[in-house]
Amino acid sequence: MPTFHRHEEEKFFVNAEGRKESVPSIHDPPTRELSVVVPSYNEEDRLPLMMDEALDYLEKRQKQDPSFTYEVIVVDDGSKDQTTKVAMKYCKKYGSDKVRVLSLVKNRGKGGAVRMGVFSSRGKKILMADADGATKFADIEKVEEGLKNLQPWPNQMAISCGSRAHLEKDSIAKRSYFRTLLMYGFHFLVWFLCVKEIRDTQCGFKLLTREAALRTFSTLHIERWAFDVELLYIAQHLRIPIAEIAVNWTEIEGSKLVPFWSWLQMGRDLLFIRLRYMTGAWQLE
Repeated sequence: MPTFHRHEEEKFFVNAEGRKESVPSIHDPPTRELSVVVPSYNEEDRLPLMMDEALDYLEKRQKQDPSFTYEVIVVDDGSKDQTTKVAMKYCKKYGSDKVRVLSLVKNRGKGGAVRMGVFSSRGKKILMADADGATKFADIEKVEEGLKNLQPWPNQMAISCGSRAHLEKDSIAKRSYFRTLLMYGFHFLVWFLCVKEIRDTQCGFKLLTREAALRTFSTLHIERWAFDVELLYIAQHLRIPIAEIAVNWTEIEGSKLVPFWSWLQMGRDLLFIRLRYMTGAWQLE
């Protein structure tokens, strides 16, 4: 089983008044309807657009339904720019009960940052959302409907994944032949080695029940790009129901994914996932 380590500085967040507060734990009972976890690495330029859109939607929804409560957790994954400073502006504007910023001591990778946010969340449902705002935030209603349609949830566990699979033909027309080849190669490896029932494992817009988040992220080993695949691999083996829901998605400039080397690392991680679970080096329980 993986070990989960927090540096001493990561056990606290800075509130809107500038004071340190202890982070909550996913093992605590939920006190919010929704937690939004936003992994961020050097996102000072792209984060404001995503936060403006998300908070505008969440505030309007709360005004329409006062029983709806939420929090947005921005996890600064060891950024070298002003990501934390940018995120703290929203904390000061909306209050630290609604917007919290977790600053990691060093870069863990997207999967490690998401796991840190998930383990520090208070929501009954937990949404992973990328900092670039590539997915329209209002599409949360689509993934919520997908989650609802999976009921009854076994042991209160279910996952609803946003998907860009329906946009694949259009995206291929805009990509180079080499990038298209890498994409198909990665999709084949995912299907052959790990996850057969989900066409788009990499869309960063996923909604989990609190119980599903606890079970899957407690078992998660991969901390970088391929963590989504391991997450769904674990979910399938634990028989957690999964929905795949089409969402609106726009490619935003500034991606941290380096086409060849990132795909190579992800391919290596896929082999590790399959081999290590098959040999018992990694345990599901």
